[in-house]
Formats: sequence, C-alpha cells, structure tokens
Amino acid sequence: MTVSSKWSRLPGLLREELRQLVTIKPSDRPWQMPFGAALASGLPLMVGAYFDHMDYGLISSLGGLVFLYLPETPLHHRMVALMACAFAMTASYALGVMSHLVPPLMMLVLTFTAILVTMVCRFYRVGPPGSLFFIMAASIGAYSPGDVLAVPLKVGLIAMGCLLASLIAFFYSVYILRQRDPKPALPLPPPTFDFVVFDSVVIGLCVGASLALAQLLQLERAYWVPVSCLAVMQGMNLRAVWNKQLHRLLGTAIGMLVSWGLLSLPLGNWSISVVMIALTFVVETAVVRHYGFAAIFITPLTILLAEAATLGHGSATELIQARFLDTLLGCLVGFAGGICLHSPRFRTAVGTQMRRLVPARLFG
Repeated sequence: MTVSSKWSRLPGLLREELRQLVTIKPSDRPWQMPFGAALASGLPLMVGAYFDHMDYGLISSLGGLVFLYLPETPLHHRMVALMACAFAMTASYALGVMSHLVPPLMMLVLTFTAILVTMVCRFYRVGPPGSLFFIMAASIGAYSPGDVLAVPLKVGLIAMGCLLASLIAFFYSVYILRQRDPKPALPLPPPTFDFVVFDSVVIGLCVGASLALAQLLQLERAYWVPVSCLAVMQGMNLRAVWNKQLHRLLGTAIGMLVSWGLLSLPLGNWSISVVMIALTFVVETAVVRHYGFAAIFITPLTILLAEAATLGHGSATELIQARFLDTLLGCLVGFAGGICLHSPRFRTAVGTQMRRLVPARLFG
C-alpha cells in the first residue's frame, strides 16, 4: 500500500472514529433501576453524614454498588445471584484491606484477586459490569489507611452496604416484575479454557502490572490505575477495547473539569451525599447508552467515593491531576493487554504453555 493511498483512507477512518464516538445505543433500562442504584449507594452516605462518620458511610456505599449486578431473571434466581455477588464484593474488599498491611504483597494480592474474580465471573457468565467493581473494591481497600484492628470494622461496613443493596434490590424486583416479564435463567454454556482461564490470567496479570508500574512511578493512592486497566480490557474485541479506551480518556478529561468544579464548592457531608446520589443516577442512566458520556460523571463519582472523607486536606488541582495520570496509565496498560488478548499469535504461543499447567479434566 502506497503512502498516498494510506492518506486517502485517513478521512474515512476519522469519520468512522467520529461515528463510533457519537453513537448512542438504544436501551430499555427502566428509570427505577438507576434510582435503586442511587439509593443503594446514597443511603449509607446519609447515615454517615447524620452520625458525622463519612468514612464509614463511604465504605458501606462501596458495598451498595453490588446492586448493579442484579440480573433480569426471575426473582429466585436474581436474588441468589445478587447475594453471591455481595459475598464476592465483601471478600474482594477484605483482601484489598489486608494487603494494605503488607505493601510489598499488594500487587500480588490484587493480581490474584483479579484472576480469581474474572474466572468466576466468566464461568458463571456474570453480565456487565463483570469483575470491574470487585476489583475496584479491592483496589480502594488496598489504599485505605488503617491498622489490623480496623479490618473487621471495615469489612463489616461493606457487608452492611451489600445487605442494604440486597434489600433494595428485592423490593425493586418485586415492583419491576409486575411491570415486565423476567428473562429466562438460561443454563450455563460449557466453560472453555480460552474464555475462562486464559483470558482471566492475562487480564489479572495486566491489572497487576498496571499497579506495579504505578508503584514504580511512585504514584500516590493509585487505586484508579488497575480499575482503568480492567475497564479497557473488558471489550469483546480489539475494536471495542479501542473504543472503550478512547471513550474513557475523553470522558475522564471532561470529567476532571466537572470534578474540579465540584471540589471548588464548599461541600459538606450532606451535600456530598446528595451529589453522589445524583451522579450515580446519571451514570447508571447513561452508561448503557454512551460509555464516554457516562465516564464524564464516573470520574467525579469515583473521586468522591474514595476521597470524600479527606476533602479539604489537600489541593483539588493536584488530586484531579493525579487521577488523570492514573487513568492514562491504566488505559495504556489495558490497551496493550487488549492487543495481546485478541492476538491469535499471542494466544497460540502463551495458551499452549498455559494449557500444560491446567488439568484437562477441568474442562472436559
């Protein structure tokens, strides 16, 4: 292909990128679902604000994110699935909190957690957001200050948040199943080595590598690096990986401006709670339609979720710059990992060696 022919294709490629960037997907998600998600994350914050313990409320609010794993199946199936996800959320956060006590092991613990959680999510075909929020809980827990005596308290708080989310999910399900028929609980397809094991190991190693790079670069509280890495790698193909990286970077850049505006306001405990409820509602309404638009509001939401208890103790500009660098590093590692994940040559070379380590009887 000549240089002139490559240049002649450039306008078409740019038009396709622009089309992908502005495409809004249709969705039949009822408004009650984002409202329930906002309540599950927001009520713990209000309780924390009432008792002047926003740090407690924020941990329980993290557990409230488990509401987003509620499937659209019959009531008995969706509640069992949600309670299993609540256990996974609590266990992931517990592992992260305990890894904080031994910093040299933090990267290994997060890598192990990412591999295990991704394997389980793929084996049981857990729908979006997949393993994302489990890793997010582990990552935030790993960078939460505290000593060994604080571990039971923190794990109990996130478990209470998961319990509240399960109760809200139950009442939401009773209501919504009167409005629309549930989707059938389909039998699980046979697990395959490539989908369950190989992909999970590659994703987990990339998540661990992103955290190792963040530690090597001495980034402070780099909990958002592995989350960004995983979010990008969740694309079903290389095109989806690229689209998600582009949406996340552009959405985060704009979201930084929104975050700076919010952090410039004199926010108190109650106002932080209201803002986070509103952000959760907007994110869960938009994320199924346009990921880049949702990322604009995901950025201030995650900053408040992880940093609200310490707002006012540092520069808002420095905090926003740090989160943008975290996102950029995570996206770069995630995109590189996505290239490996969807490369037939890489899958053949590495997958063959990996198969020798896994007993064949596990996959029939």
